[in-house]
Amino acid sequence: MTLGAVVLTRGDRPAELTALLASVAAQQGSPIPVVVVANGAPAPEVGSAPGQVRAMSLDENVGIPAGRNVGAAELDTDVVLFLDDDGNLPDPAAAALLRDAFAEDPELGIVSFRIVDPETGTTQRRHVPRLRVGDPGKSGPVTTFLGGACAIRADVLAETGGLPDAFFYAHEETDLAWRALDAGWDVEYRADVVLEHPATSPARHAVYHRMNARNRVWLARRNLPWPLVPVYLGSWVVLTVARGSSRAGLRAWAGGFKEGWRTPCGPRQPMAWRTVWRMTRLGRPPVI
Repeated sequence: MTLGAVVLTRGDRPAELTALLASVAAQQGSPIPVVVVANGAPAPEVGSAPGQVRAMSLDENVGIPAGRNVGAAELDTDVVLFLDDDGNLPDPAAAALLRDAFAEDPELGIVSFRIVDPETGTTQRRHVPRLRVGDPGKSGPVTTFLGGACAIRADVLAETGGLPDAFFYAHEETDLAWRALDAGWDVEYRADVVLEHPATSPARHAVYHRMNARNRVWLARRNLPWPLVPVYLGSWVVLTVARGSSRAGLRAWAGGFKEGWRTPCGPRQPMAWRTVWRMTRLGRPPVI
């Protein structure tokens, strides 16, 4: 079971990138080839980095999903790891755990890692891909995953078409997870596979509110049976208002919501009702 890794970077965290590459090179077992994709930035100097690392540069920032797809296309491995450039794999046995997991379960398509803050050792609520978070140290089946801390079987990427390029940022992981579940693959949260990553807020990105709303609409239009679309989006409207975002944030969110309806969302392939029931049994029906 061969592993390869894709690291997306904007070139603004060289020290963190160096530490991440060292942690990948320190993994037990067969060496893990790494492709570093500089998204709209010059390719970083990786000649002195340990392990099998090569860098490539994209002329413009094509967004997170498209950048990761470019990197994955450069690998010829059974499983692709997607790692944030400011992350770190503290346990050198993480790769061995992943190899065993995918080898032992041929239906396992995606593994989401546990993200912990290196300073406090805590896991943010949003980094546990369950509706009822519970104990972050508990593994189990889920219906989505963390894009910068995951491992995806190459067959899943090939069968689903990879991450949706047009999303640029936000909800591209859920789109892929829903399509993978509909194709019969399993998605697992593995608390024993840890990526250290500083605690952050998604709202730090200037486009967060607009992209969050636009892509939420696209996600529903692309993947849900039509009767569930207004239920799913309605629940998110209520939650967004209840969370009390700033007036500027709500204005951007409303603009993104309208944009999601007015612009093409890509090919529509609604999931089967059996997938809806499967997700419901997993604790997250696709209406929340």
